[in-house]
Amino acid sequence: MALVIGIPKESAKGENRVAVVPDVGRKFRFLGADLCIEQGAGTGSHFRDEEFEGALFAASAAEVYARADVIFKVQAPSLEEIRVIRPGTILIGFLRPFEDSERARLFCENKITSFALELLPRISRAQSMDALSSQSTVAGYLCAIIAAENCPKFFPMITFAAGTLRPARVLVIGVGVAGLQAIATAHRLGAIVEAYDVRSETREQAESVGARFIDIGISARDAGGYARELTIEERKLQKERLAKAVSQVDVLITTAAVPGKKSPRIITEEMLSVMKPGAVIVDLAAEGGGNVVGTRAGETVVIGGVTIFGPVNLSSHMPVHASEMYSKNLFNFLSPHIKDGKLNLDWNDEILAGSVFTIGGEIRNEGVKRALGL
Repeated sequence: MALVIGIPKESAKGENRVAVVPDVGRKFRFLGADLCIEQGAGTGSHFRDEEFEGALFAASAAEVYARADVIFKVQAPSLEEIRVIRPGTILIGFLRPFEDSERARLFCENKITSFALELLPRISRAQSMDALSSQSTVAGYLCAIIAAENCPKFFPMITFAAGTLRPARVLVIGVGVAGLQAIATAHRLGAIVEAYDVRSETREQAESVGARFIDIGISARDAGGYARELTIEERKLQKERLAKAVSQVDVLITTAAVPGKKSPRIITEEMLSVMKPGAVIVDLAAEGGGNVVGTRAGETVVIGGVTIFGPVNLSSHMPVHASEMYSKNLFNFLSPHIKDGKLNLDWNDEILAGSVFTIGGEIRNEGVKRALGL
């Protein structure tokens, strides 16, 4: 029998994306796989059922789970969903491996082979599969749009009959994928953009998309290419040298995050107190606790005349392109292991070995075990 790939409708509140879009579904069918899709799974991202040509449709997520050999998800399944997934099923998606020991326990108990895209090795060959990066691109773009919409100043320089208005000043903290897209978008909108990251090697990247890099003399890059946590001395130096830059901007966008850990607190009460009245902050790290003191995930707060936005799940707010990007990441991840409608996982592949979360009733990733205290 042909491989059956299941796509249930996302159950997480506010999630509009779908794991497979029609164009990518056709590519899987060309490889000989069948698709089993829950009715209305693509509605939130504006894809109609009839666009999924040749797919099998299920009336419920439970029916999808009963038929599927492989399940694609955007968000991690609920505990109730996990309990109805057949043992031996392969599950692929954003599974939040560092956050929930109960979810991990159920994966193991049900003998689910799970791949968490958050664990994908950061190697060149995996770039086309890197869903964290693709969704961060969407989020970074939307950060700049939110900032521009709420800034009390024009982003670009404006000339009118009585004179000229200077462009808004924007500072982006965190020059990862999201930060770079925020920089590029703010620059395209005409703002004067500055950027800061504890990884000094990101200077060239920031400058290439239109920012002036602020160098405070700290380099904190870990072996995986992410930012490591700063020491107490480094935090003190960062605070002192960032304070001046923060006081001069109209918009602050923060995107700094450490995988599997709480977001680093970068902007203090003292920094907020010297920001311009009417300044806007968009804290993309809100879900991890925020880079800014006072950030509340999913809320907008005003502190001392500064408005702080704490958006969550931003990629879901642009579901068409976000779903297309995510779907292509999934295809590039799994398609090399499908031939003539059959799935044959090559465990010598470092991408599979590095991204596996659970298999055979065990958690395979040592970092996840430590984070969950297992």
